[in-house]
Amino acid sequence: MSSWEIKRKWDLLGKWNKTFLVVLWCWTLLILSGPFMVPEGQANDLSGVVGTYDNQDVIKQMNPVSRLVYYLGDVNCHQKLERSYSYNENQMPFCARDVGIFTGLVVGFTYALGRRIELTLPIILLALIPIGIDGTVQLLTDYESTNIKRIITGLIAGCITGIALKIIADSLDHRSAHG
Repeated sequence: MSSWEIKRKWDLLGKWNKTFLVVLWCWTLLILSGPFMVPEGQANDLSGVVGTYDNQDVIKQMNPVSRLVYYLGDVNCHQKLERSYSYNENQMPFCARDVGIFTGLVVGFTYALGRRIELTLPIILLALIPIGIDGTVQLLTDYESTNIKRIITGLIAGCITGIALKIIADSLDHRSAHG
């Protein structure tokens, strides 16, 4: 696809589709690049509890962009080391399942661009069953999921949610155009 075709397709998108697309891509890329945005070994074990700012000593030393991403990860995710990926000797700002969800949002939304997709409740529920089973069984029993399973179940849930966000963006754009 040439840059001219990309420009033409971009121009066809409404403001809500453009906004969602840019925000989803930027956020996901910030999460995925998080371990490279801080010095090697600075964020090597962020294990904590959801809803608490329990890594503030480490996060306060980060540059402003990394500080924001890791802060949001700290207060919204358990960040257990064994349930997260690490590279550059730094743990990612969110656990494997959340990374799968955020990546799935981008994949689902991007896939739905230029397509007319209708979601039905059975399809949505079917896509959410894997994450529900994996997470609930892990919570209620001694079963410990793997990071691969967490990523895959997060991707499935994220993709269907990304498609739903695309439908919402289309609706908002249609409403704006016919106001």
